Amino acid sequence: MRLANVDGRAVLLTADDTGIDVDTASGGKFGPGLASVYENWDGFRAWAEQPPAGPGVIFTRARLGSPSPAPRQIVAIGLNYDAHAAESGFDAPGGLPPTFTKFVSALTGPDAEVVLPVGGDVDWEVELVAVIGRTASHIAESEAWDHVAGVTIGQDLSERVSQLAGSAPQFSLGKSFPNFAPVGPWLVTPDDLANQDDLALGCAVDGETVQDGRTRELIFPVARLVSELSRTITLFPGDLVFTGTPAGVGMGRTPKRFLRPGEQLVSWIEGIGEMRQTFVTAQED
Repeated sequence: MRLANVDGRAVLLTADDTGIDVDTASGGKFGPGLASVYENWDGFRAWAEQPPAGPGVIFTRARLGSPSPAPRQIVAIGLNYDAHAAESGFDAPGGLPPTFTKFVSALTGPDAEVVLPVGGDVDWEVELVAVIGRTASHIAESEAWDHVAGVTIGQDLSERVSQLAGSAPQFSLGKSFPNFAPVGPWLVTPDDLANQDDLALGCAVDGETVQDGRTRELIFPVARLVSELSRTITLFPGDLVFTGTPAGVGMGRTPKRFLRPGEQLVSWIEGIGEMRQTFVTAQED
């Protein structure tokens, strides 16, 4: 099953540009927004298993928003691939990898325009993002996928100057400029994937592939990650978990390579689809 946010309304996809409006088809039982769908995820899944009837919605990608547009929390994970930890100058973490937040104000849909901050170095980080479907607190790893509504694509865009300035890194601030958390193009449920724990992912800048990995290389796979996080924080329906990025970021290259005005970043994950960001120059104050 694929579920999209089209102009703020939940749409059950039947093709990449066509779907069924959930609120209309369910007679108002589910929707119209995505947040209410996640709050009653089990009921929604049971309803959606029988192909619902309803008028078709035809849309363009410009109408797509984040498949979870109002998460209470965005949890992000660093150094969760061995090769990325190495290119960043760190040993692979022995316990739960570094955990931070991307503030909700950075959240946007899959095809956003992003303003490059003045004096900054903006880097790419393609990631598998898990969308929580059931409240998760102190759950076992064997139960974790049952608490995940589905997965989608995220870009953990990172402004390295502000992130690394000062005596201690400012991970959350350096990764939370406007539109620095594009997510989409839609949610895909785990049962709709050939192997939910082994998906190809990558991204390209102006057609040049810069990241190319597989989620089977995650140090903490999705289930273990959700379980471990739930031992400290409560994960709520609609929350987003950025699971970490593979090797190939601009900061890890020699010479370093960062995004420039006019460039396009295309990110993809097998079985989900792709996102596109374009970058523009900031207007100085």
